[in-house]
Amino acid sequence: MTGSDYLAETHEVTNTPPPLQDYNLYLQDTALKEALEREGAGWATEQLSQYGKLTGTAEMIEWGHLANRHKPEFNTHDRYGHRIDQVDFHPSYHQLMDRAISAGLPSSPWTHPKPGAHVARAALNYLQSQVEAGHGCPLTMTFAAVPSLLKQPDIAERWLPLIHSGRYDPSNRPVTEKQGATIGMAMTEKQGGSDVRANSTRAYAVDKSGPGECYQLVGHKYFVSAPMSDAFLMLAYTDKGLGCFLVPRWLDDGRKNALQILRLKEKSGNASNASSEAELRGAQGWLIGEEGRGVANILEMVALTRFDCMIGSAAGMRQASVQALHHCHHRSAFGKLLDQQPLMQNVLADLAIESEAAMVMAMRMARALDSNTERDALLIRLGTAVGKYWICKRTPGHAYEAMECIGGSGVMETTIMPRLYREAPVNAIWEGSGNVQALDMLRTLHKEPEALEVLRDEILQAKGLHETFDRFIAPLDKLFSRPEELEYRARHIIGQLALATQASLLLRADNELVADAFCRSRLATEGWLYGNLPSGINCQAIIERARPVS
Repeated sequence: MTGSDYLAETHEVTNTPPPLQDYNLYLQDTALKEALEREGAGWATEQLSQYGKLTGTAEMIEWGHLANRHKPEFNTHDRYGHRIDQVDFHPSYHQLMDRAISAGLPSSPWTHPKPGAHVARAALNYLQSQVEAGHGCPLTMTFAAVPSLLKQPDIAERWLPLIHSGRYDPSNRPVTEKQGATIGMAMTEKQGGSDVRANSTRAYAVDKSGPGECYQLVGHKYFVSAPMSDAFLMLAYTDKGLGCFLVPRWLDDGRKNALQILRLKEKSGNASNASSEAELRGAQGWLIGEEGRGVANILEMVALTRFDCMIGSAAGMRQASVQALHHCHHRSAFGKLLDQQPLMQNVLADLAIESEAAMVMAMRMARALDSNTERDALLIRLGTAVGKYWICKRTPGHAYEAMECIGGSGVMETTIMPRLYREAPVNAIWEGSGNVQALDMLRTLHKEPEALEVLRDEILQAKGLHETFDRFIAPLDKLFSRPEELEYRARHIIGQLALATQASLLLRADNELVADAFCRSRLATEGWLYGNLPSGINCQAIIERARPVS
């Protein structure tokens, strides 16, 4: 070797983890497999195994990166000057949408209703969301729109076959020319935000008023996510109050509806998903249900989108944990693998515990969706607010801590970690922020006080299984002892209910290791920084339970 050759050899790449790809997201998730059986969807194991293999492929993982690297682009007009309001996406976005719709993410519980159908669909969503979160927005809204549409049978009869077709058709044309359709939602206006009663958009009957009739909508919407959806559920005022309307993007006669997109939002996260501002300049919309019942009718959709926020945030936690666990299993420092070092084990195990607790709670709510009992309906109404608040609220800190486990490389845009970090606050803010969920809990308790008894019974099923748990739940009833302070203390109350529910579910899930660690670290301490597990926890076993083999 000459001197110049020797000088050219700067270093050999060592001590770096291999890419985490071409692994089965389902088969290597022990906690998810157990939850599927426990919550009544064991029959879906084969489908989820196949989909877990697909979502773990290098190709599909790359689609997620590309969909975020190449943001949607908005074109108001075609080259001939016609108004088209078209949002163009990178092909990878369409590939992700196609796989998800073909797998039944927006439709399977509606087209094949049976015990465990919502649990199986939630598990599919959990896998899909780990690959890429942004395209989950139109999938969720399409799925969640069905109960609202069913309130107007004539409209449902026309639209549901397209929603349930399992076909993805992104073309910008009337649904009369398409084999599949997606549905969006647009509630928020500048002056109101979460307070939809402050909306100013008006609806005027074209011929006659009433359910299923056509109106013209005039006003604006400040957040229209997935603006390439084929139709949107919107709120607008008639003379009888707020109504819920289905507003298509194109009319049957081939004319573009008078719904004009103004611009796309520049968001800190959720980059692959287009979100927009729009004006309604006499756009035609069809009334869903009665006039004046718009909020109640669209809340059927909102409730399911909030449930999907729980699933999406739990999925984000799982993927962040997986990335940290994988990295630390292959990376050495100070002469030893990171995941063999006690301090790092404390952090990694803590992240895995949080991730499993989030998933377990979301899957229990999915089983409640599968039930036709009034008790489970009450559990959903209260449990969704509790779970959406807590799981989504815990995700940003979890993403950061996982990023720190990876170190400087975790901040690089060539990895998934910055995307997970930017995505982490989205579900906490969208579909009702933390305060909205806390207030929703209080409204439910006021209107349906029996909902608290149902959640209390769910929690008490684990009584006697763990001493720390028993001490924690003993004063729960006292949380409601000062009615004059309920709103002021609502965040504390909803957090305590969430912790009690998660602990109860973990204790009954037959994994004593995780349940004991959760109770001792979450119920017996106020410290919320990860890596503060108490002595005596078998961190190595928890890590091995959660770590993917790749």
